[in-house]
Amino acid sequence: MRNILAIIPARSGSKGVKDKNIRVLDGKPLLWYSAQAAKECSYIHTTLVSTDSERYAEVARECGADVPWLRPAALSTDTTPSIDVVLHALEYYQQQGHHFEAVCILQPTTPLREKGSLIGAIERFRELQADALVSVVPVPHEYNPHWLFEPDASGILHIATGEAEIIKRRQELPPAFMRDGSIYLTKTEVLLQQRSLYGKRLAYWENKMAFKVNIDVESDWLLAEEYVVSLKGRFIGS
Repeated sequence: MRNILAIIPARSGSKGVKDKNIRVLDGKPLLWYSAQAAKECSYIHTTLVSTDSERYAEVARECGADVPWLRPAALSTDTTPSIDVVLHALEYYQQQGHHFEAVCILQPTTPLREKGSLIGAIERFRELQADALVSVVPVPHEYNPHWLFEPDASGILHIATGEAEIIKRRQELPPAFMRDGSIYLTKTEVLLQQRSLYGKRLAYWENKMAFKVNIDVESDWLLAEEYVVSLKGRFIGS
């Protein structure tokens, strides 16, 4: 059932990489990769680019995305919470009489998504009847939270997970994950009622590709340029 709204947040004014959301990566604007991921997903009904820039809007429309308005300046600062951007978009579509099962945030700064990953993530989200789902990558064992320490007020260290004894063998560590930023899925009712992207039942989709690209500074862009060539055929849009 095509009943999911994809939102690609693409404000202008990036400080780390100038105009990164429309900068050309392997011949295509960066936000094209997220728009293409939504286009190729049979569960996505509408793909919105939320931007404050008419220039960005023109690029987004050329990529096949919906840009019915420009995002207000008050929602376009580098401290604007993502939930506010999502609720602003939902309000517009509700006024138009469109109601979606869920919202999928596809950040343009994580452009390389494995083929089939978005469909797989949505199917897992539905199967588990989760409030939300995020894409993740494994945390290296040396950074597992069971091997991390936090100081108390007196300067004494305690295991971050609250256990009295540390797990001694790497093989006994439970798996741990961190968000990779490429997929966020949340039920519409959770967004509206809880004002949360995560809800109380958070599922995950593990990114099987052996890399993580999240473009924030110029060195990240150079890494993305390397991967987009070396991983041709493996990610959506290649």
